[in-house]
Amino acid sequence: MSDERPKVIAVVGPTASGKTWLGVELAKLYDGEVISADSMQIYKGMDIASAKPTKEEMQGIPHHLMNFLDRDVTFSAADYVDLAKERINDILSRGKMPVIVGGTGMYIDLLLQNVKLSEGGSDEKYRDELYAFAKENGNEALHARLVEIDPESAEWIHPNNVVRVIRALEVYHLTGKRFSEVRAESRTEESLYNSLIFGLNFTEREMLYERINSRVDLMVENGLVNEAESLWKESGMKTAANAIGFKELIPYFENQKSLDECIDKIKQETRRYAKRQITWFRKNDRIQWIFIDGIDKKNEILEKCKKGIAKYFNM
Repeated sequence: MSDERPKVIAVVGPTASGKTWLGVELAKLYDGEVISADSMQIYKGMDIASAKPTKEEMQGIPHHLMNFLDRDVTFSAADYVDLAKERINDILSRGKMPVIVGGTGMYIDLLLQNVKLSEGGSDEKYRDELYAFAKENGNEALHARLVEIDPESAEWIHPNNVVRVIRALEVYHLTGKRFSEVRAESRTEESLYNSLIFGLNFTEREMLYERINSRVDLMVENGLVNEAESLWKESGMKTAANAIGFKELIPYFENQKSLDECIDKIKQETRRYAKRQITWFRKNDRIQWIFIDGIDKKNEILEKCKKGIAKYFNM
Protein backbone atom coordinates (compact mmCIF):
# COMPACT_ATOMS: atom_id res chain seq x y z
CA MET A 1 0.00 0.00 0.00
CA SER A 2 1.50 3.32 -1.07
CA ASP A 3 1.99 6.19 1.35
CA GLU A 4 0.03 9.17 0.07
CA ARG A 5 1.37 11.63 2.64
CA PRO A 6 3.55 14.48 1.34
CA LYS A 7 7.22 13.55 0.98
CA VAL A 8 9.79 15.36 3.10
CA ILE A 9 13.56 14.86 3.29
CA ALA A 10 15.52 15.77 6.42
CA VAL A 11 19.23 16.04 7.22
CA VAL A 12 20.24 15.96 10.89
CA GLY A 13 23.33 15.39 12.99
CA PRO A 14 25.81 17.14 15.25
CA THR A 15 27.23 20.57 14.57
CA ALA A 16 30.03 20.72 11.97
CA SER A 17 29.04 17.41 10.37
CA GLY A 18 28.20 18.89 6.96
CA LYS A 19 24.41 19.19 7.16
CA THR A 20 24.27 22.52 5.31
CA TRP A 21 26.17 21.19 2.30
CA LEU A 22 24.14 17.98 2.08
CA GLY A 23 20.82 19.78 2.46
CA VAL A 24 21.65 22.12 -0.41
CA GLU A 25 22.83 19.28 -2.65
CA LEU A 26 19.66 17.27 -2.02
CA ALA A 27 17.53 20.35 -2.70
CA LYS A 28 19.36 20.81 -6.01
CA LEU A 29 18.82 17.17 -6.97
CA TYR A 30 15.12 16.99 -6.05
CA ASP A 31 13.93 20.52 -6.88
CA GLY A 32 13.67 21.39 -3.21
CA GLU A 33 13.87 24.26 -0.77
CA VAL A 34 15.55 24.15 2.64
CA ILE A 35 13.80 24.74 5.96
CA SER A 36 16.19 25.32 8.85
CA ALA A 37 15.67 23.35 12.06
CA ASP A 38 18.16 25.29 14.16
CA SER A 39 17.09 27.09 17.33
CA MET A 40 19.67 29.86 16.91
CA GLN A 41 19.62 30.47 13.17
CA ILE A 42 16.12 31.91 13.56
CA TYR A 43 17.57 35.10 15.12
CA LYS A 44 18.60 38.16 13.17
CA GLY A 45 22.24 39.16 13.13
CA MET A 46 23.75 36.03 14.66
CA ASP A 47 25.18 34.95 11.35
CA ILE A 48 28.62 33.75 12.41
CA ALA A 49 27.87 32.22 15.81
CA SER A 50 24.92 30.19 14.53
CA ALA A 51 26.80 29.14 11.36
CA LYS A 52 24.15 30.42 8.99
CA PRO A 53 24.97 29.40 5.44
CA THR A 54 26.40 32.13 3.24
CA LYS A 55 24.91 33.05 -0.13
CA GLU A 56 27.65 31.03 -1.75
CA GLU A 57 26.83 27.99 0.38
CA MET A 58 23.11 28.30 -0.41
CA GLN A 59 23.89 28.05 -4.15
CA GLY A 60 20.65 29.80 -5.04
CA ILE A 61 18.47 27.40 -3.04
CA PRO A 62 15.79 29.22 -1.01
CA HIS A 63 16.25 28.83 2.76
CA HIS A 64 13.38 29.33 5.21
CA LEU A 65 13.08 30.02 8.96
CA MET A 66 16.41 31.78 9.20
CA ASN A 67 17.17 35.30 10.29
CA PHE A 68 13.56 36.37 10.88
CA LEU A 69 13.27 36.93 14.63
CA ASP A 70 14.50 39.81 16.78
CA ARG A 71 17.11 38.67 19.28
CA ASP A 72 15.13 39.57 22.40
CA VAL A 73 12.08 37.50 21.45
CA THR A 74 11.49 34.11 23.03
CA PHE A 75 10.51 31.32 20.66
CA SER A 76 9.23 27.87 21.60
CA ALA A 77 9.48 24.53 19.86
CA ALA A 78 5.71 24.68 19.32
CA ASP A 79 6.16 28.05 17.59
CA TYR A 80 8.73 26.46 15.33
CA VAL A 81 6.45 23.57 14.39
CA ASP A 82 3.62 25.93 13.46
CA LEU A 83 5.86 27.99 11.18
CA ALA A 84 7.61 24.96 9.69
CA LYS A 85 4.27 23.40 8.76
CA GLU A 86 3.31 26.62 6.98
CA ARG A 87 6.57 26.60 5.03
CA ILE A 88 6.24 22.92 4.15
CA ASN A 89 2.72 23.46 2.82
CA ASP A 90 3.88 26.44 0.78
CA ILE A 91 6.80 24.52 -0.72
CA LEU A 92 4.59 21.53 -1.52
CA SER A 93 1.96 23.79 -3.10
CA ARG A 94 4.58 24.88 -5.62
CA GLY A 95 5.45 21.30 -6.48
CA LYS A 96 8.81 21.34 -4.72
CA MET A 97 10.46 19.10 -2.13
CA PRO A 98 10.82 20.35 1.48
CA VAL A 99 14.30 19.60 2.84
CA ILE A 100 14.55 20.05 6.62
CA VAL A 101 18.12 20.72 7.78
CA GLY A 102 19.28 21.22 11.34
CA GLY A 103 20.62 19.96 14.61
CA THR A 104 17.85 20.92 17.05
CA GLY A 105 16.48 17.49 17.87
CA MET A 106 13.30 18.65 19.56
CA TYR A 107 12.30 20.63 16.48
CA ILE A 108 12.82 17.58 14.28
CA ASP A 109 10.89 15.21 16.56
CA LEU A 110 7.91 17.48 17.05
CA LEU A 111 7.66 18.30 13.36
CA LEU A 112 8.38 14.99 11.63
CA GLN A 113 7.36 12.42 14.25
CA ASN A 114 4.35 14.48 15.33
CA VAL A 115 5.31 14.16 18.98
CA LYS A 116 2.82 15.85 21.28
CA LEU A 117 4.34 17.06 24.54
CA SER A 118 1.92 17.19 27.43
CA GLU A 119 3.64 20.20 28.98
CA GLY A 120 0.55 22.34 29.43
CA GLY A 121 0.23 25.87 30.69
CA SER A 122 2.57 28.72 31.45
CA ASP A 123 3.34 31.14 34.26
CA GLU A 124 4.76 34.38 32.92
CA LYS A 125 5.47 35.79 36.38
CA TYR A 126 7.44 32.72 37.43
CA ARG A 127 9.27 32.73 34.09
CA ASP A 128 10.28 36.37 34.53
CA GLU A 129 11.53 35.57 38.04
CA LEU A 130 13.75 32.86 36.60
CA TYR A 131 15.13 35.18 33.92
CA ALA A 132 15.92 37.73 36.64
CA PHE A 133 17.61 35.02 38.72
CA ALA A 134 19.76 33.98 35.75
CA LYS A 135 20.71 37.56 35.01
CA GLU A 136 21.77 38.18 38.61
CA ASN A 137 23.36 34.83 39.43
CA GLY A 138 24.41 33.43 36.07
CA ASN A 139 23.24 30.62 33.81
CA GLU A 140 25.13 27.95 35.74
CA ALA A 141 23.28 28.83 38.95
CA LEU A 142 19.94 28.55 37.17
CA HIS A 143 20.98 25.25 35.63
CA ALA A 144 21.99 23.98 39.08
CA ARG A 145 18.37 24.36 40.15
CA LEU A 146 17.37 22.06 37.31
CA VAL A 147 20.08 19.56 38.26
CA GLU A 148 18.53 19.33 41.74
CA ILE A 149 15.02 18.47 40.56
CA ASP A 150 15.63 16.81 37.18
CA PRO A 151 19.20 15.61 36.57
CA GLU A 152 18.13 13.67 33.47
CA SER A 153 16.89 16.78 31.67
CA ALA A 154 19.85 18.78 32.97
CA GLU A 155 22.15 16.28 31.24
CA TRP A 156 20.95 17.24 27.73
CA ILE A 157 19.90 20.86 28.29
CA HIS A 158 22.94 23.12 28.14
CA PRO A 159 23.24 25.76 30.92
CA ASN A 160 23.35 28.45 28.24
CA ASN A 161 20.05 27.28 26.76
CA VAL A 162 18.25 29.46 29.27
CA VAL A 163 14.90 29.26 27.47
CA ARG A 164 14.80 25.46 27.72
CA VAL A 165 16.15 25.42 31.30
CA ILE A 166 13.42 27.84 32.32
CA ARG A 167 10.77 25.84 30.49
CA ALA A 168 11.85 22.67 32.30
CA LEU A 169 11.68 24.47 35.67
CA GLU A 170 8.34 26.00 34.72
CA VAL A 171 6.86 22.61 33.85
CA TYR A 172 7.91 21.26 37.24
CA HIS A 173 6.52 24.39 38.91
CA LEU A 174 3.15 23.98 37.17
CA THR A 175 2.70 20.21 37.17
CA GLY A 176 4.96 18.81 39.88
CA LYS A 177 6.41 16.51 37.22
CA ARG A 178 9.99 16.55 36.00
CA PHE A 179 10.41 17.60 32.39
CA SER A 180 12.00 14.22 31.63
CA GLU A 181 8.82 12.55 32.90
CA VAL A 182 6.67 14.78 30.73
CA ARG A 183 8.76 13.89 27.69
CA ALA A 184 8.43 10.20 28.50
CA GLU A 185 4.66 10.60 28.69
CA SER A 186 4.49 12.44 25.39
CA ARG A 187 2.60 10.68 22.66
CA THR A 188 3.42 10.29 19.00
CA GLU A 189 0.54 10.61 16.57
CA GLU A 190 0.74 9.64 12.92
CA SER A 191 2.95 12.15 11.16
CA LEU A 192 1.51 14.47 8.55
CA TYR A 193 4.51 13.67 6.35
CA ASN A 194 6.19 10.69 4.75
CA SER A 195 9.66 11.70 5.85
CA LEU A 196 13.09 10.21 5.22
CA ILE A 197 15.71 11.37 7.70
CA PHE A 198 19.43 11.16 7.00
CA GLY A 199 21.85 11.56 9.88
CA LEU A 200 25.48 12.56 9.46
CA ASN A 201 27.92 11.30 12.07
CA PHE A 202 31.44 9.97 12.63
CA THR A 203 32.58 6.59 13.87
CA GLU A 204 35.64 8.34 15.32
CA ARG A 205 34.48 11.12 17.65
CA GLU A 206 37.89 12.80 17.49
CA MET A 207 37.42 13.57 13.81
CA LEU A 208 34.20 15.45 14.60
CA TYR A 209 35.97 17.33 17.37
CA GLU A 210 38.76 18.32 14.99
CA ARG A 211 36.17 19.69 12.57
CA ILE A 212 34.52 21.62 15.39
CA ASN A 213 37.82 23.15 16.47
CA SER A 214 38.65 24.16 12.89
CA ARG A 215 35.22 25.68 12.38
CA VAL A 216 35.49 27.76 15.54
CA ASP A 217 38.86 29.07 14.32
CA LEU A 218 37.24 29.99 11.00
CA MET A 219 34.38 31.74 12.80
CA VAL A 220 36.89 33.85 14.70
CA GLU A 221 38.64 34.72 11.43
CA ASN A 222 35.29 35.72 9.95
CA GLY A 223 34.46 38.18 12.75
CA LEU A 224 32.82 36.20 15.56
CA VAL A 225 34.37 38.38 18.27
CA ASN A 226 33.00 41.61 16.78
CA GLU A 227 29.58 40.05 16.27
CA ALA A 228 29.51 38.84 19.88
CA GLU A 229 30.72 42.15 21.29
CA SER A 230 28.00 44.03 19.44
CA LEU A 231 25.35 41.75 20.89
CA TRP A 232 26.92 41.86 24.35
CA LYS A 233 26.46 45.63 24.41
CA GLU A 234 22.73 45.27 23.87
CA SER A 235 20.41 45.00 26.86
CA GLY A 236 17.36 42.93 27.69
CA MET A 237 18.66 39.77 26.04
CA LYS A 238 16.73 36.67 26.99
CA THR A 239 17.52 34.12 24.36
CA ALA A 240 20.04 34.73 21.63
CA ALA A 241 22.83 36.03 23.87
CA ASN A 242 23.07 32.54 25.34
CA ALA A 243 24.20 30.98 22.08
CA ILE A 244 27.49 29.11 22.21
CA GLY A 245 30.08 31.49 20.86
CA PHE A 246 28.70 34.54 22.62
CA LYS A 247 28.44 33.72 26.29
CA GLU A 248 31.98 32.32 26.40
CA LEU A 249 33.44 35.60 25.11
CA ILE A 250 31.96 37.80 27.84
CA PRO A 251 34.96 37.25 30.20
CA TYR A 252 37.16 38.60 27.39
CA PHE A 253 34.99 41.69 26.94
CA GLU A 254 35.12 42.24 30.72
CA ASN A 255 38.93 41.86 30.76
CA GLN A 256 38.74 38.78 32.96
CA LYS A 257 40.21 36.23 30.52
CA SER A 258 42.36 36.23 27.42
CA LEU A 259 40.84 35.80 23.99
CA ASP A 260 42.61 32.46 23.53
CA GLU A 261 41.12 31.14 26.77
CA CYS A 262 37.65 32.15 25.67
CA ILE A 263 38.06 30.62 22.23
CA ASP A 264 39.19 27.36 23.82
CA LYS A 265 36.03 27.51 25.96
CA ILE A 266 33.88 27.94 22.84
CA LYS A 267 35.48 24.85 21.32
CA GLN A 268 34.92 22.87 24.51
CA GLU A 269 31.27 23.90 24.81
CA THR A 270 30.65 23.19 21.13
CA ARG A 271 32.11 19.71 21.49
CA ARG A 272 29.85 19.09 24.49
CA TYR A 273 26.88 20.36 22.52
CA ALA A 274 27.69 17.99 19.65
CA LYS A 275 27.80 15.09 22.10
CA ARG A 276 24.35 16.01 23.40
CA GLN A 277 23.01 16.26 19.85
CA ILE A 278 24.28 12.77 19.06
CA THR A 279 22.72 11.41 22.26
CA TRP A 280 19.37 12.92 21.31
CA PHE A 281 19.35 11.72 17.71
CA ARG A 282 20.40 8.20 18.62
CA LYS A 283 17.00 7.74 20.26
CA ASN A 284 15.32 8.21 16.88
CA ASP A 285 15.36 4.81 15.18
CA ARG A 286 14.00 6.28 11.94
CA ILE A 287 17.25 8.05 11.11
CA GLN A 288 19.37 6.51 8.35
CA TRP A 289 22.91 7.17 9.52
CA ILE A 290 25.80 7.96 7.20
CA PHE A 291 29.21 7.75 8.91
CA ILE A 292 31.22 10.14 6.83
CA ASP A 293 34.70 9.53 8.24
CA GLY A 294 34.83 6.32 6.23
CA ILE A 295 33.96 8.10 2.98
CA ASP A 296 36.60 9.71 0.77
CA LYS A 297 34.47 11.90 -1.49
CA LYS A 298 31.30 13.93 -1.09
CA ASN A 299 29.89 12.22 -4.16
CA GLU A 300 29.80 8.97 -2.21
CA ILE A 301 27.62 10.59 0.46
CA LEU A 302 25.25 11.88 -2.22
CA GLU A 303 25.08 8.47 -3.89
CA LYS A 304 24.14 6.86 -0.57
CA CYS A 305 21.36 9.42 -0.14
CA LYS A 306 20.10 9.00 -3.71
CA LYS A 307 19.88 5.23 -3.26
CA GLY A 308 18.10 5.67 0.06
CA ILE A 309 15.61 8.12 -1.43
CA ALA A 310 14.94 5.92 -4.47
CA LYS A 311 14.26 2.93 -2.24
CA TYR A 312 12.28 4.73 0.48
CA PHE A 313 10.08 6.86 -1.77
CA ASN A 314 10.04 4.38 -4.67
CA MET A 315 11.17 7.13 -7.03
